[in-house]
Order: sequence, then structure tokens, then C-alpha cells
Amino acid sequence: MATKKAPKKAAKKAVKKAAKKAAPKKVAKKAVKKAAKKAVKKSARKPNAAFMAPLTPSATLAEVIGSKPIPRTEIVKKIWDYIKKNGLQDKKNKRNINADAKLKPIFGKDQITMFELAKIVSKHVK
Repeated sequence: MATKKAPKKAAKKAVKKAAKKAAPKKVAKKAVKKAAKKAVKKSARKPNAAFMAPLTPSATLAEVIGSKPIPRTEIVKKIWDYIKKNGLQDKKNKRNINADAKLKPIFGKDQITMFELAKIVSKHVK
């Protein structure tokens, strides 16, 4: 009787090993499918209307970004383009922005952090 059980145990072990080897492939396929579904859901998101409302910049801000009414997100993007174009990020601490002649009246001081930028922009738009 002991001899009959041994082949059954060996067969069960072989099936378990095969299942373990096949499992990662199935898991990988499922992960790819889930990621694809999430990507589809993210692209279906609509932007918040409050961010997309056109705002008119003040005269001092208009010198940097132009006088046309544009959304808040575009205003911040244009300010960052100006900062990068003129090399106004602090060399040691990239979170700080150094003001030049055009930005000093907007900032009110020589240097601000990038976290203060949105707060300052809100003071210069209507």
C-alpha cells in the first residue's frame, strides 16, 4: 500500500509546481488588463470648470504672460515657462524662485517658494 501512495504524492507535487509556474503569467495578464482599464477611466475624467474659467491678469502680471484672459492653470504654466527661460530658479534650492525686474512687483519680494506661486497668482487675477 505504501508503494501506491508514493506515485500519487509525486503526481500531486508535480501538479502544484506546474500551477505555481503558470500562476505568475496569469497574474501578470490580469495586472495588464487592470492597468488598461484604469488608463481608460483616467482619460474619461473631465477638468474642473473652476480651473478652466478664463481670468484677466493684472497689468504687472500681463507684462510676463500677456493680457488675454486665460485659465489659472495656463497662467501658472506661462509663469513657469518664463522662470525656466530666464533661469530664475535658485541653483542651490530649486524650490525657490528668484525675482527679476518683471517678477519683483508681482512677488513683492526678492525670492519666493514655488508653493507660494499659486497664492501670489490669485492676487493678480480677476
